[in-house]
Amino acid sequence: MKSSVAILPAFATLPAVFRRAVASSILESPTNTSPYPDRTLVIVQMAGGNDGLNTVIPFTDGKYYDHRSYLAVKENEILDLDGEVGLHPVLEKMKILWDKGDLAIVQGVGYPNQSYSHFESMHIWQTSDNEGKLKQGWLGRYFDSLKHTQDSVFQGLATGQGQLPPEYSAENYSAPVLRTVSEYQLKGDPLYIGANQSRAEAVMKLYSASPLQTPYGILLDNTMEAAYKSSQQIKEAADQYVSTIEYPDTSFANSLKLIAQAITAGLGVKVGHVRIGGFDTHSDQLVEQPDLLKTMSEAIYAFLQDIRAANKEDDVLIMTWSEFGRRVGSNGSGGTDHGAAAPMFLMGKPVAGGIYGEKPDLVGLDKDNLKFTTDFRSVYSTVLSQWLGADPEAIIGSERFDTIPLLLKSK
Repeated sequence: MKSSVAILPAFATLPAVFRRAVASSILESPTNTSPYPDRTLVIVQMAGGNDGLNTVIPFTDGKYYDHRSYLAVKENEILDLDGEVGLHPVLEKMKILWDKGDLAIVQGVGYPNQSYSHFESMHIWQTSDNEGKLKQGWLGRYFDSLKHTQDSVFQGLATGQGQLPPEYSAENYSAPVLRTVSEYQLKGDPLYIGANQSRAEAVMKLYSASPLQTPYGILLDNTMEAAYKSSQQIKEAADQYVSTIEYPDTSFANSLKLIAQAITAGLGVKVGHVRIGGFDTHSDQLVEQPDLLKTMSEAIYAFLQDIRAANKEDDVLIMTWSEFGRRVGSNGSGGTDHGAAAPMFLMGKPVAGGIYGEKPDLVGLDKDNLKFTTDFRSVYSTVLSQWLGADPEAIIGSERFDTIPLLLKSK
């Protein structure tokens, strides 16, 4: 403790991003370990506000066709699930998951006092807080509850994006974020490729020689070593990855493939995060939304096939979210405007396939919006407690939210 006391005055002058890294070097790590060390939760963010009513369609309700007019999906094209609701026709791969019992749908998901701002509503979902009291992300608080070592860098992993997902924001943990494996490396001189390894080792020796009595010394010694090791680990995972599964040629599919490589390489990924954007369909929805849904569905199906081929299918669960749904009525521009409640998908062998929550009520609307019937934090509580083995009340907040029996009994 003497050394940590000595660096506090200088610590206060560091930029915020460095202060957090140094703090994580000084403070004792939590002793909690996951009771399910092999499990992974993969978060799929459907950014922009997906139109849930044209995704999981109540095709036996005549009000759907009354409200949607030209945007309504033809009944004979809908992929029937239970005789009352069905999937958009481009979601053929998700229908396969449904038939196998590997798809759970939670209907009417939202929260009280819905915000129609993208940024505010995303912040609410990302912090699990609609009162503005919590600052860190809900998954960041989960990461902070776990024990951290230099071998647990990949407890959280975000791929296909250039910045940390806000739900990963934590006090004492920084998850790796990478678009591609090649970008997540120490850059060498392209004219002297053969010398890159020796140069990297020389850089590491230089950083390790920094005095530990200064905050910068601690930062450079711990953070640089972790960054270097993690870049080597993810490269080795990609180099050693062998799969017969053909992924679609899309950036979203490539993001999921990176997650699969990390999982199958045993890098200890507790939570993976991928993002597919463009769901803000104020216009041209008949073209844009089906393209996005198909891209998502086909990539997720390939990912789950890949995980199955690697004998990891019992240990991987996918959960989707979007900041809000769309209004029930179509607008005058060939699309729909910001709305409220929408469905969430959970996929993989661990789910108890089926439809959960109440079917959308197209009569009792709230200013042309569907009323939410399931709080999104009930879904979060379910995956935290029943999948990740964490205490949802400690992570989500003091309020308790009921869980949903959408996962098969824990092993």
